[in-house]
Amino acid sequence: MKKIIIIFVLVGLISPVFSWAENASEPIRAPGTIEEAKELGEEALEVSQKKLPGTLEKIWNEDIIPVWERMYNWYLQNIWPKIESWFKKEVEPRVEEEIEKRKPILEEEFQKEKEELKEEIPEVSKSLWERFRELIR
Repeated sequence: MKKIIIIFVLVGLISPVFSWAENASEPIRAPGTIEEAKELGEEALEVSQKKLPGTLEKIWNEDIIPVWERMYNWYLQNIWPKIESWFKKEVEPRVEEEIEKRKPILEEEFQKEKEELKEEIPEVSKSLWERFRELIR
């Protein structure tokens, strides 16, 4: 039984090689001269400039985007509701409690900042020329 399985595995691994060989119209060979290499490079560049953007766009639109959309939809259906319910149960009450604790402190700080700004407004209203004169002195 083990021998049969090994034979099937080997045949399965080797058979694609034969199909690739049948599809090749002419064998690939290295260019003989620099001019041939240049022509081959120019031809490859020309073909890639014409076909590559369309091919990449097709792959992007038909393969990549649908996969990401399915993953995103799955996330929205299966994961997001759990996160949202956990947030509403655990995090939101704690945050609201902390806000209520800090509210008087924040109001006090706001009043201090307001007083400081009232003191600084005359300084800000000085013209640029007056500031320049003070720097020179």
